[in-house]
Amino acid sequence: MGSFAFILHPLDVSDVARKYPLAAQLPPRWVEWLLKRFLRPKPLSHIKGVRSTLGMEAEGWFVGCPLTARQMMEEPTEWVLARIVEAGRVAQELGARIVGLGAFTSVVGDGGITVARHLDIAVTTGNSYTVATAVEGARKAAELLGHSLPEAVAAVIGATGSIGRVCAHLLAPDVGELWLIGRNWERLEAVAQEVRERNEAKVRVSTDIRSTLPLADVVIAVTSALDTVVEPEDLKPGAVVADVARPRDVSRRVAEAREDVLVIEGGVVEVPGPVEFGFNFGFPPRTAYACMAETMILALEGRYEPFSLGRELSVEKVQEIQRLAQRHGFRLAGFRSFERPVTEEQIARVRERAEQARRRKS
Repeated sequence: MGSFAFILHPLDVSDVARKYPLAAQLPPRWVEWLLKRFLRPKPLSHIKGVRSTLGMEAEGWFVGCPLTARQMMEEPTEWVLARIVEAGRVAQELGARIVGLGAFTSVVGDGGITVARHLDIAVTTGNSYTVATAVEGARKAAELLGHSLPEAVAAVIGATGSIGRVCAHLLAPDVGELWLIGRNWERLEAVAQEVRERNEAKVRVSTDIRSTLPLADVVIAVTSALDTVVEPEDLKPGAVVADVARPRDVSRRVAEAREDVLVIEGGVVEVPGPVEFGFNFGFPPRTAYACMAETMILALEGRYEPFSLGRELSVEKVQEIQRLAQRHGFRLAGFRSFERPVTEEQIARVRERAEQARRRKS
C-alpha cells in the first residue's frame, strides 16, 4: 500500500477559530502570537480509502503546521522553514514516503527545495497537477459560457511564478490572444518570449492589471499575494476566472456584484475510492485540492520522488501527472465558487446576464 502525507496550515485566523472558537474573540495578532509561541506541528487526521480504479490503494495523513499565511510570509524565512521541516518530520515518523506541501508551505523560501534537503522522504508541492486542473477547468467553463477559445482573449495573473508560467504555455495554443500580467516587466517579457518560441501565439505583457483584465474572456489567477487583486470592476461580462491562489486572488465582492461573471476555484478534483479524510477543509466528501491529489497519485504509482519542486515547473511534468491522474481515476470535480458547488442553472444564468450586459453596451 502506498503512503503519503500532506502539510496543511491555517490561511488566516478564521481557520484557527474553526478549531479553537475562542480565537474569534481575540485580535488576530494575538492569535498569531499564540500559534507561534505554543503550538507545534502535529498529525491532524489519518486518511483512508484512497483506491485507484486499477485497484492500488494508499493511506495518508494530514499534518498541521500552525502558522497563518501572513506569518509564513512575514516571519523570518529560516524560522518558518524550520517549522515546515518539523511538520515534514512528523509525516516521516507517521510512515509517509512522500509529503505534499500545502498552500503557503510551498511558497515560502525556495519552493520546497530546502525542506526536501532536511527530510528522508520525497517532497512535492503538488503544483504540476494544480496547473493541469486549473487550465482544464478554465477551458471547460469558458466553453460552457459560449466562448470560442480560438477567438478568446486569455490572461494569466502572476505569470512569472512557477504555476503562472506553465499555465501560460498550456493556454497559449488554445486562445486567440494571451496577456501575461505581473509586477516585473523584464520577467514578464522573458516568460512571453519562452511562450512565443513554443507556440505561434499572440502574447502580450502588462504590469497594469486594471487596464488589462477588462479585455480578457478567460482569466487564471495564480499570484502569491496576501490580499485580493481582482475586483468586480476589473472583469468584462461573461468572463471566466479560475482562482488557483490561496489566499484568494478574487475578491468575494465579485460574486456579490457580478452575476455576469463566473469565478471558479482552480484545482478541485474527485478522489477515487471510499476515501475518508477525517478532517473538514471545506470540500464535499471525496473531493480535494489538486495539490493534495498529486501526492496521492504519486503514492499510488509508487513514485516517491520530488515530482514538483522548486520554482520551475515543466509543461511535460504537468502533462505527465494529468495522464497518471486519469489512469488512476482522479478527475475534475465539477466547479466550485467561493466554497459552493456551481450548478448548471447558475452557469446558464451567468451566460444570460453576460449576453444582456453585452447588448446594453452595444
